Amino acid sequence: MNATALTMPVPATAVPAANKADNRSAYISFAAAFILGHGSAALSKDADPVLSLPAWAPLTLLGAGIVTGLVLTMRAGARAKRGADQSELLAEKLVGTSWATGFIALALAITGVSTAFDLPELQDVLWPAGSALVVGLINLAEGAVRRNTLHYGLGTWLALIASASLFLDTPGVYSVLAIAGGAGYVVAAILERRRLAA
Repeated sequence: MNATALTMPVPATAVPAANKADNRSAYISFAAAFILGHGSAALSKDADPVLSLPAWAPLTLLGAGIVTGLVLTMRAGARAKRGADQSELLAEKLVGTSWATGFIALALAITGVSTAFDLPELQDVLWPAGSALVVGLINLAEGAVRRNTLHYGLGTWLALIASASLFLDTPGVYSVLAIAGGAGYVVAAILERRRLAA
């Protein structure tokens, strides 16, 4: 006796609510942080610097852009999560906690390497490149969870340029992050309008 299996259409899964977030203003803020913060560091962190800046100036520019970008990201995410189901909210919480995990792990790794080899100057390149690497990897995860290929692509770009920058000297690391990282965020901001319209 042959049993005929009834074929039922597989329901299409809805696009995650967080994928509907408009990240343009956050991308622009992160672009400014990379260009101004890392750019000013690149110009002031050489034996013969182009700019004579106090050490806090590039950090302040970078921090101001990043904090603004984080606030804008959280605001856009909160608006987009309205109506999200429980599994989406859980996925977002898990991805959200990966930021703390990633940066705690990075701090331990940088402290361990610079201490074990007695090279505290390594922190000058490991912190900016390592931070961009962690941001890139988490953006990859967010892009995968949200099925947002633009965010996934941005994460890929950041992870690759951050890692590749370590082949350069200190000003070179900052230059790559300022130019290539800042450009990545600018391109993402431009493409975000098209992604949302699709």
